[in-house]
Formats: sequence, C-alpha cells, structure tokens
Amino acid sequence: MFYAPLPMHIPDGFLSVVVSVILWIISIIIIGYALRRVSQDLGERQVPLMGVLAAAIFAGQMLNFSVTGGTSGHLLGAAIATILLGPWAGALILTCVVSIQALIFQDGGILALGANLFNMAVVGVAVSYFAFTSLQKMFGKNNWGLFVSGFVAAWLSIFIAALCAALELALSGTSPANIAVPAMGGIHAIIGIGEGLITVGALAFLRAARNDLLDKTTLEPIKGKLVWGVGLVIAIALAILSPLASSHPDGLEWVAEQKGFLDIAQPPLYNIIPDYVMPGISNEAVATITAGIIGTLIVFGVALGVAYFRRRSAT
Repeated sequence: MFYAPLPMHIPDGFLSVVVSVILWIISIIIIGYALRRVSQDLGERQVPLMGVLAAAIFAGQMLNFSVTGGTSGHLLGAAIATILLGPWAGALILTCVVSIQALIFQDGGILALGANLFNMAVVGVAVSYFAFTSLQKMFGKNNWGLFVSGFVAAWLSIFIAALCAALELALSGTSPANIAVPAMGGIHAIIGIGEGLITVGALAFLRAARNDLLDKTTLEPIKGKLVWGVGLVIAIALAILSPLASSHPDGLEWVAEQKGFLDIAQPPLYNIIPDYVMPGISNEAVATITAGIIGTLIVFGVALGVAYFRRRSAT
C-alpha cells in the first residue's frame, strides 16, 4: 500500500494573527542575522553541503514513520545540519526546506510560516547546537561521545520545538496550555526517539565513509562533485521511497484531532503541488515520487544558491 506524505507543519487558522506576526518578525531578524554570519563563517569546502543537506532533509521529511498510538513522526534534521555546518548554516538550511514546503507544497500556512520557521529553523537549530556542543565537552569527541551527543541533541530539538508550538497554540487561544503542552510534549517525546536514531545512523555513516565532513578544523577542500553526486542520489532515493510514508497523522495533527481543534485549520490560499502529489498524474505513487523529486531538486538549488551568494558576497 502506498501513501502520499501527510502535511507536517502548522496550518493557518491554528494561531492568532498577533502570535503569527510576532513570530514572523522574530524569525526574519534571526534568519537575517544568520545570512550575515554565514557570509563570515561558511568556507568554500562547506558550500556544496548546504545544498545536499537541504535536499536530503526535505526528502527525509516526506518519510513519516509510525509511532505508538496511531500517529507518526518525521525527520526534522536540525541536529544533523547543525552538527555538520554549525547553527547559522543550519538555520538557513531549515529555512529553505520549510519555506519551499509552504510555498510550493502547501505544507504549513503562509501566515503560520513565521511560526514554523521559528520552531524548526530557530529553536530546533539553537537547541541542537547548545545541546551538542555542551555534551561534546562532557563526553569528548570519540565515537561514543559523538553518538550520545547527537542523539540527545536531536531528541531535544524535536521535544523543545513541540513545546514551543504548544505554547503558541495556548497563546492563540486554540488550546489551553495545560492541555496542549502535555499532549504535544508527550507524543513528540516519542517521535524524538526516531529523530535521535536517524541522526545517530547518519553520524555513524559519515564517521565510517567521510569522517572529514565531521572535522570542522580542517581546511582541506571537500571533493564537491563526489559530495553533490552521492548526496543527491541519496536524497532522490529518499524521495522515491516517499510513497511508503506512514498513513497515520503526524504529532500535531493527531493532537489537534484528539483535542478538537483540527477543523479550524484554514485551506491554503492557492495550490501548486498540494500534499506532495503532482497534479495531472493519476497514479498516486508516481505523483508523489514526481513531487518529491521536484521538491528535492528545488530545495537543493535554492540552498546551494544561497550558500554561493553569501560566500561570494563575503569575498
């Protein structure tokens, strides 16, 4: 049985206009600062990784995985992006992914996009960075320390981002804090385990295959064509597997359904490739794979373009 990936992010209607606008402003300020910092911090050796990571995270997010209670989770990717490229590049990678999801695939509302960026590109990345760097100082940079630090950073990125979303729902009057916080925190504590395991798996693969990507101190250039080729192949392979995504609602949708506010979600203002299904293709699996590949390539191009533009502006 094949399924199209489900929408994953906060839709319009869940948050009040005031909360949405405030989070838009905060996100614009922080992401704007991230753009400036990337110009200073991003080396030529790291530029291809921004495009590859963005593409892989986009495709990976389409593969919802089942968790307990008839719900599903999906990759956030903030931890792996931050571990490999640092917080400022990580924030831009998640910004590219989440923005394309909203603008092209109608996953998450346009008014709510500021909140989705805040939760994932700002909070998710910041939590990942501080958790990972703090734990690395405690455990060291051996394999054991790397994997434990990566798992905890990934788990916390999911859990804290979910608590932020719950508080935003409460501030918007959508669901009281004493209901939204335990519900969102409880289900995402479980989803975070999946995020942690995926992150550890990615780190183990990189440690074995390309340990140099984990070493931020070396200035030796990364072979760009190899990184691009292998990374894009992996990302496109994930997109091809997207019809195997779980049919269960994701954590936010499950909480909204259980707590009775799912019906206040507003439909998108327009449709381009809604719900990750390419219009005009009758076979749903083929339509989903096509949409996934198109999205993967768009995200790759946008993230790579941002990286090169900021790198050149710094020289």
